[in-house]
Amino acid sequence: MTGYLDRLNGEQRAAVEATEGPVLVLAGAGTGKTSVLTTRFAHILLTKRAFPNQILAVTFTNRAAREMRERIGKLLGQPAEGLWLGTFHALGARMLRRHAELVGLSSNFSILDSDDQMRLLKQILDAAKIDVKRWPPQILMNQIQRWKDRGFAPGAVPADQESDYANGRAGDLYRDYQKRLLALNAADFGDLLLHVTDLLKRDPTVLAQYHQYFRYILVDEYQDTNLVQYYWLRLLAQARKNICCVGDDDQSIYSWRGAEIENILRFEKDFPGAQIIRLEANYRSTAPILAAASTLIAHNEGRLGKTLRPGRENAQGERVQVQALWDSDEEARMVASRMESLRAEGHSLAEMAVLVRAGFQTRAFEERLIQFGIPYRVIGGLRFYERAEIRDAIAYLRVLAQPADDLAFERIINTPKRGVGDTAMRNIREQANRAGTPLFAALAQLLETGGLRGKLRETLSDLLRDFDRWRALLAAQGHVITLTTMLDESGYTAMWQADKSPEAPGRLENLKELVRALADFETLTGFLDHVSLVMENEETADDAKVSLMTLHAAKGLEFDTVFLPGWEEGVFPNQRALDEGGLKSLEEERRLAYVGITRARLRAVISHAANRRIYANWQSSIPSRFIEELPAEEIEFGGSASQQREARLAAPSIFTGRAPLTAARPRVIDQWDQPSRPPKADKIPVGARVFHEKFGYGIVTDADDDRLDIKFETSGEKRVLDRFVERR
Repeated sequence: MTGYLDRLNGEQRAAVEATEGPVLVLAGAGTGKTSVLTTRFAHILLTKRAFPNQILAVTFTNRAAREMRERIGKLLGQPAEGLWLGTFHALGARMLRRHAELVGLSSNFSILDSDDQMRLLKQILDAAKIDVKRWPPQILMNQIQRWKDRGFAPGAVPADQESDYANGRAGDLYRDYQKRLLALNAADFGDLLLHVTDLLKRDPTVLAQYHQYFRYILVDEYQDTNLVQYYWLRLLAQARKNICCVGDDDQSIYSWRGAEIENILRFEKDFPGAQIIRLEANYRSTAPILAAASTLIAHNEGRLGKTLRPGRENAQGERVQVQALWDSDEEARMVASRMESLRAEGHSLAEMAVLVRAGFQTRAFEERLIQFGIPYRVIGGLRFYERAEIRDAIAYLRVLAQPADDLAFERIINTPKRGVGDTAMRNIREQANRAGTPLFAALAQLLETGGLRGKLRETLSDLLRDFDRWRALLAAQGHVITLTTMLDESGYTAMWQADKSPEAPGRLENLKELVRALADFETLTGFLDHVSLVMENEETADDAKVSLMTLHAAKGLEFDTVFLPGWEEGVFPNQRALDEGGLKSLEEERRLAYVGITRARLRAVISHAANRRIYANWQSSIPSRFIEELPAEEIEFGGSASQQREARLAAPSIFTGRAPLTAARPRVIDQWDQPSRPPKADKIPVGARVFHEKFGYGIVTDADDDRLDIKFETSGEKRVLDRFVERR
């Protein structure tokens, strides 16, 4: 039964076999951390150290949890059942449903998404007579989430963590928000761990139960944990201390959403005597790529330290390229041209990616890829469960499962239109306040006492009777048939069938897909929990397209070819990050650069432009300090001849004599001061006769950089790129 260990290298095997006591596995990019985690899980089971339900395994995404479950099943030779394996939020929800009564909830509580949170906060701000134009509710929601990420319940926020929102009223609003959540029998994402952590702190009986349950704890991506996740893990691990955390301090890039790199840096202090095992053999990238990444990240001081090395033979490859270009347009053209050349050589577009520091950078690449006819996808679009029609259908399901879910009820009471106006809704809310009941029950009371009259009374009476019938159908025939029936009988499907907008057919197809998705779950509650907890974009398209995304979105992915544009001071490292976070933010920016480089298997192309259009303005720039920090022997410089020369002259000296955080800010160039691009040596002049494979022969009438206006003999006037024509 030890054959599964033979596939591991020495470092990986040590991490798997060190089962007892606290262990920190520092897993560099591409070093096989998932294999270590899954093999360690299986090893504990196969050596009979624990039963499957005695291991707590925590991941950050549902995708990682699925992959881990599948791999464990393959190692065991049978499906892995009865596991406490999932994301922090999923496991927190599972625990909270077990002990909901101890925190003032019932076990069938609803989990609110951000849309529902916002609606609830707006109600609270309205009741407190706070001007939402001056004090936007989004700011309050972000502040409350930060407090929950740090484990602060209402009344426990330290003085140095208080907010000046609404002239210091944020703490009171937070308390009102939490009271309202309890009244709705609801929790938001932050509550899933906040409630459980608070319960474990104050109830030693519950804590002792989980100490008895979990003999071993495994944690993935430990560098991305926030404080409440950290507290939760420490509480669960304090008895047996058999906790193994796998992570990479060099890939901690999510401080903006609450991640605390200090959690991984102080592991040895938290768990004295802990073993530190470093995975440094990289099986993804070539030696030059690894050398560039390791040399760059070594400039960070706040790290535990490791050096990546090739884990496979013949790992030599192309040197990392640094392209110096005139402007962002030329940069985009260079990237598209390289992609087209690689495709012509037989490389798949699906193995190419453009990773940018900020979203505004993608526009130039999208335009250029369209011009070149290169298919692409922008990763990070609207997710399936965030679409309006899906939210509406799920709101119906939530009211079905939990009649006290006021936010879901408010969403569907007039969707499709039932004539429920502001006056009727106000009457229902006032009845709910008088009686201390949810809106659903308040509506039933108003209908019984004659509080609503006419056609509206008839329409809403029918709606309540429909819900009674649908609940009976749910008990008798299950949630799939019930959802289909509910969408049809409520008039929701007919509403979109009658809609003549171009989006309507797609919305109907999405509703069909929702019904198909529902069939994968045994219970309605299980499905609703899944919808609330799913966090990553489910990209299922398998056609070959180039990927465009931010560096933050690229973590965990890998491609044969990675383009890293915009390596200029003020863009990357990001000037706002430096202004707000100082040296700590600079080191996170450098970690982000490290993540970007290590996404590449075979080739990495870094580029910087002397001029960049940022929103409406052109800005002049100098190369990023990160380029200076790359090992010169592993770099191949290229690009526009004049820009390449200037960059080489500037690179060794641009930071000399300056404090490390005083970035050379880009200079905004006035429109009339914008320098013209250096002329192309092979530029096709006006008046030249050219040939195009599709349009035939023509004469150039105007030229704008690489774009030519041509009057073709048989096709009329066209604008084409100069690379698609030949002089004749």
